[in-house]
Amino acid sequence: MTDIQNRSEILFITDAQDCNPNGNPMGENRPRIDPITQKAAITDVRLKRYLRDQLHDDDHPIFVKKTGEKSAVRAALALDLFDEVEKPEDLDQIDDIRTEFLERATDVRYFGATLSFNKDPEDDLYAAVKEHFSGGNFTGPVQFSPARSLNEVETNEETSTLTSVIATQEGNEQGGFDLDDHRIKYGIFPFHGLVDEHGADDTRLSRRDVKRLDTLCWRALKNQTISRSKVGQEPRLYLRVEYATDGYHVGDLHNDVSLANDSDSTADAELRSVRDVRLNVTNLVETLTRVAEAGHIEEIHYAASERLQATCEGEDIETVMDVPDVLSERGVPVHEIDVYEEFKETLPSE
Repeated sequence: MTDIQNRSEILFITDAQDCNPNGNPMGENRPRIDPITQKAAITDVRLKRYLRDQLHDDDHPIFVKKTGEKSAVRAALALDLFDEVEKPEDLDQIDDIRTEFLERATDVRYFGATLSFNKDPEDDLYAAVKEHFSGGNFTGPVQFSPARSLNEVETNEETSTLTSVIATQEGNEQGGFDLDDHRIKYGIFPFHGLVDEHGADDTRLSRRDVKRLDTLCWRALKNQTISRSKVGQEPRLYLRVEYATDGYHVGDLHNDVSLANDSDSTADAELRSVRDVRLNVTNLVETLTRVAEAGHIEEIHYAASERLQATCEGEDIETVMDVPDVLSERGVPVHEIDVYEEFKETLPSE
């Protein structure tokens, strides 16, 4: 049984400047942009990939990982977690392989997994894995919705086609070729997430795992977006509301934030960096205050960037780093996360 009693709700705001936060492989890898609203989107799958990669970099074993092969069979990925298994008979020595699998597959405890293996595996060991894992899939207790940008975005036409010159070892120009390089100029994205206490039982998600999530999201955006097309993304605000009431959550907290709309604000499509943005958190603060007064909040866990300006009830409050003070003044229990210290507490045991 999990030690998680009640659910949590997450608001995670990121932004992207001069990059492609989530290309569409069905559309020449162009950024995903709604043709009607001109707002960009980042899928939950893209965010989960960042989180899985960060778990892997932190030496947490994961099930769904990148491999050098074009396609790796799930039985092989499962066996990667069991170094001691070399032949089918070794699987019989594991008392409860599904439970042991969850102990080792950190990402599955969060996001679940599909355990449908090849219908008739040719390899005897893979066939034994399929037999031992019979009993269905794991539904992940941690889920995020895709994020749509708060602003309309423009694409960087000046970087849509680049010419690269390849030089030989002798320094001679060998030629050039066109590279599609589709980017947006700027977008700010609110993700909405839930940690379901009932699903946590299914995957054995623990309070320690959830505490790890508080630093994982922030660090993943910092560390897993340094490839050529992804660099330019930053975490700006992370908020996890840990509820005190059984079966309760507000829902869609991402709809409680918006861009400040006044005569001094830059038009949506003209935003070029975080310095052009002011986030209106009035509805968010009012919602959290009301819910806390009703006794539904255990604690709010919070991390923020000093570069994202904010406004609340028509008054500037410097940056989103000041929101915890606003909440505390209203009697809302807040824990400010020390990302780079607290993540060490959830690293794998030696």
